[in-house]
Amino acid sequence: MTDTPVRPPVGRYGPVRPRSRAWRFVGWGALAALVLAVVVWVGGSALEDPVQWKDVGFDVTDASSTDVTFDVTKGQDETASCRVRALSQSFGEVGVRTVEVGPADTDTVRVTVTVPTAELAVSGGVQTCHVR
Repeated sequence: MTDTPVRPPVGRYGPVRPRSRAWRFVGWGALAALVLAVVVWVGGSALEDPVQWKDVGFDVTDASSTDVTFDVTKGQDETASCRVRALSQSFGEVGVRTVEVGPADTDTVRVTVTVPTAELAVSGGVQTCHVR
């Protein structure tokens, strides 16, 4: 028995190509460029958004209304328009209301609004806000 490694016959599977470090460098460079592009895109979109909101809670009062509480952060002199909705158990929209959040003394304002509903809702929250 010999200790010689077994190799396929030369040329059987095509020419043997030496591994190049240049391809590894190009691959890592492309990956780094992609990561940088995603970071810039996400960071830029966060800076562009002049209004932000956060759902605080909701209270389903009955089959015809749901109270939704949320915080809106915007410039003190700006007015934001927020679309608030109530959802059914099957995630269908059963009520919607647009709320204007006007100028205030602080950047963040807590708002509670009653959303009229066509049937019993199981949740409520802000779908979107934008500065007017």
